[in-house]
Amino acid sequence: MKTMLKDVLFAAFALALCAAPASADDVKAGDLVISQAWSRATPGGAKVAGGYLTIENKGAAADKLVSVSADIAGKAEVHEMAMDNGVMKMRLLDKGLVIDPGKTVKFAPGGYHLMLQELKGPFKQGDKVPVTLQFEKAGKVAVSLDVQGVGAQAPGDGGHMMKKMPDHSGMKM
Repeated sequence: MKTMLKDVLFAAFALALCAAPASADDVKAGDLVISQAWSRATPGGAKVAGGYLTIENKGAAADKLVSVSADIAGKAEVHEMAMDNGVMKMRLLDKGLVIDPGKTVKFAPGGYHLMLQELKGPFKQGDKVPVTLQFEKAGKVAVSLDVQGVGAQAPGDGGHMMKKMPDHSGMKM
């Protein structure tokens, strides 16, 4: 009996090692599909964080992201960063963001993003941060942001922005 249990546990462990890394699941709400929801780990004491995701409208009518909320933040908003006369500016999209039919809108660093302010705690790599998106037609949609490394530029990046340096440990000086 112990041998059988040992074999089952070993098989489960081996299967876990082979499994793909966990990532945010696609969330379907009406004609919308929300995918690749992620954020970055926050340095100690940070009071703001960005949230990124992709929203695809597979329907025949437009929908509008009107607001966002998150229990971990005192304030959550939809923002856009864009160049204005050669200067990068961030602005609140207080009238919401339209997702046209057949179109995909990507929230990414340097563009559209969720702005989570007055954070009640840090975001740690590996965490899942729940947020609620409010759409005009699709209604309230719960999504989890997968927290990547501090310097991550995309989901699954892990925050490794620097190229690997060559190993010079065997060099003689």
